[in-house]
Amino acid sequence: MSGNPASLLASLRGLATNGVGLLRTRLELLKVETEEEAARVVGLLLWGFVAVLFGCAGAVFLAVFLTVLWWESHRLLALGVFAALFVATAAVAAGMARRLARQGSRLFAASLAELRRDEEALSGEPRP
Repeated sequence: MSGNPASLLASLRGLATNGVGLLRTRLELLKVETEEEAARVVGLLLWGFVAVLFGCAGAVFLAVFLTVLWWESHRLLALGVFAALFVATAAVAAGMARRLARQGSRLFAASLAELRRDEEALSGEPRP
């Protein structure tokens, strides 16, 4: 088993080059996933803010309009209904926010899946 040291060194160099290339590809995927998640979160926050702002303004104007409309006959009923509606909407929104917060993020899911496939390919057996 006398191997040529030059060919062994070239083989190790090739293996290291392939390993670095694989690592670079995975890090680039990680970078792309991070950028996509950041863009998604910024868009979500921006559109969420716009929706909340205009939804609140619209609800307040509707409540004032209907309260003024029914001022002579049912003003307390109108105020009570709108107050209950606003509180119920806030409770539903808080519940949805809590559910989304507990759900978690899928950040780096593709990178982890690719690393798992790499590990399976190198070891020759599937991992759970």
